[in-house]
Amino acid sequence: MKSTKALILATLFPVTLFAGSCGGDAVPEVTPMSWTTAPAMQIDPAKQYYATIETTLGSFKIELFASESPKTVNNFVFLAKQNYYNGVIFHRIIKEFMIQTGDQTGTGRGGPGYRFADELPVKHSYDPGIVAMANAGPNTNGSQFFVCTGAQAKNLNYQPNYTQFGRVIEGMDVITKLASVSVVGNSYGEVSTPSNPPKIIKITITES
Repeated sequence: MKSTKALILATLFPVTLFAGSCGGDAVPEVTPMSWTTAPAMQIDPAKQYYATIETTLGSFKIELFASESPKTVNNFVFLAKQNYYNGVIFHRIIKEFMIQTGDQTGTGRGGPGYRFADELPVKHSYDPGIVAMANAGPNTNGSQFFVCTGAQAKNLNYQPNYTQFGRVIEGMDVITKLASVSVVGNSYGEVSTPSNPPKIIKITITES
């Protein structure tokens, strides 16, 4: 992802990642939020956490990797419980690669006001359904994340520098819908900007 929130891939890869409603709920307006430091640890890494993400195209459920990436899951849970993601668009979509969201500004350059460290090495292949953080280089995680959607995501396995923090376990059909929306070219010449961006309505965190 390029710009201040860019997922950096080696030039040998043809695709670069930039960080740079079905349910009837009304789509909320984004409420701008910012903090100066990453949240203190609030989760128990020994527990299993889930995130149900309701979007304007349907809902999907993520199994969060709390034991593997506790700082990242803690950050995501914190932001979700603050309603940080409510109303946020999926601002970058490449059907055979990924869908990206988490930027309140919708530009690919926004974040929560702080950055936190990577949790590497990753333990999984970047297969469809894997959820990972977008970044602008080492230890620059914030709020933006992406869901792998197709074969091109496997190119990330050559430089697995994006902290994985979950896997979609329900609603891959919704992921396919999100990945299939009409897109146009952006200022970098990449055809990845949704013509009518889908939005997150709300995220519900559960644990077991």
